[in-house]
Amino acid sequence: MTDKVYIPGIINKIRVGMAQIKLSDTVVVKSDDTKIIKSNTPVTVYDTAGPYSDPNFVHSIRKGIRRIREEWNDGRKDILSQNHPPGGTHSGGILFPTKQPIFRAKEGKQITQMYYAKKRIVTPEMEYVAIRENQQVEAMGLKSYITPDFVRREIMAGRAIIPSNINHPEVEPMIIGRRFLVKLTTILIPSGNSIENCIRRMIDYCRWGADTLVDVSVQENCHYRREWLIRNSPVPVGTSPLYQAIAKVEGRPEDLSWALFRDTLIEQAKQGVDFVTIHAAMRKKYLLLTDNRLSNLVSRSGIILREWMRIHREENFLYTHFDEICEILKTYDISLFLSSGLRPDAIYDANDRAHLAELTEMRSLIEKAWDQYVQTIAEGPGHIPLHKIEANTKEHLYICKGVPFFTLGMTITDIAGIYEYIASAIGSAQVAWQGASLISCDPITSHGGKDARACIIAHKIAAHAADLAKGHPGAQVRDNALSKARGEGRLNDICRLTIDAQ
Repeated sequence: MTDKVYIPGIINKIRVGMAQIKLSDTVVVKSDDTKIIKSNTPVTVYDTAGPYSDPNFVHSIRKGIRRIREEWNDGRKDILSQNHPPGGTHSGGILFPTKQPIFRAKEGKQITQMYYAKKRIVTPEMEYVAIRENQQVEAMGLKSYITPDFVRREIMAGRAIIPSNINHPEVEPMIIGRRFLVKLTTILIPSGNSIENCIRRMIDYCRWGADTLVDVSVQENCHYRREWLIRNSPVPVGTSPLYQAIAKVEGRPEDLSWALFRDTLIEQAKQGVDFVTIHAAMRKKYLLLTDNRLSNLVSRSGIILREWMRIHREENFLYTHFDEICEILKTYDISLFLSSGLRPDAIYDANDRAHLAELTEMRSLIEKAWDQYVQTIAEGPGHIPLHKIEANTKEHLYICKGVPFFTLGMTITDIAGIYEYIASAIGSAQVAWQGASLISCDPITSHGGKDARACIIAHKIAAHAADLAKGHPGAQVRDNALSKARGEGRLNDICRLTIDAQ
């Protein structure tokens, strides 16, 4: 049996939801047939399902989930609020019926987690993630280095981030960084015109273990879908704003402009998007380096920007307006995912000049983002053979100054076809062990989207395998409990302790 438990904070007024797996007793039969019964300590595990794993929670899509961070925002004197646009209907769907305000930083004020960390302030978000990461291992007599102040110091140094837009008060804070549990981001593509179906898919992904979601919808009504998604999501939601911008010009790269992109970014910021992927390190001068590749670009945003630069014969507008992008991000505390537009689409091209050139460009952009206290993560390649992963990861962490490393994959062979998620999970375990903080999966591509659960679970196993290899505090508790249950023949406990038991 799995219960939902809530652990209170000590520094801040918070309640951290976790799953607790109750175990049956161990029964030892002595030689004289007398029985000795020993109780087994419940195993507390990280829970990405938010309120959806609480049996007492009654969900209403139209109302959304509890805004747990709203009272934290109310106590901050450096933010202001403005009225939310009124609810209503439109031709593409129903606007979320909310009257909650939109928050932003006051003029001249800083509100990012990185800024607070540098001011030695332990925010509720920092204490929240410290409790989540420890999974109550200290109650079992184990030691953990993850304290709220340790979290603060890792964020201050830029080695970890907490994606948490102040306009997504429903989100349960989570942390991404090398010294913490490996996290999984999952691609979410809405299907059909039903908002309810989109929300149900999101809930399933969270139940199966998605730590963050990436909304890649490009439909005409994607803004309204995203509003419903964020209001119902307990995990951080990210986007690539370029996708919505290109949709606004009906897929024509030549009609893109900085003004259009800026307006789209602000629009998403006010909705509550927690992180955005920005391909600002993809410079015009590096495009020729991809001409001799066996395969070319895999990034859709990279392809769009390449066409824009070739048509206009100008530098990437995301690069030239990077400071302005950071200004917008810090106003709402949106995390920056510096993405790789030149990452190769074939293992043959792994670690080539184009990719490494873009990686080097990221270094200077990271420093610019830090100057504005913007939490930053950098993306690596998605296709790379096993024997090149270690060198690539070390190079990435060195060049990008130790910021969290994010990878789409890591896909370690090009012949996997509809089983690419298996190849990706194998590579993800290796790259996470070497230092990646965030791995990714795309459930839609696995068996044509028919086995999304298997895709997510495969990557959760990869993440857990890396946590074991890294020696994360208490990572082996669940494995040991299952092994003990197996040795004692407690079949129900074995089932409860498997990673796919929820």
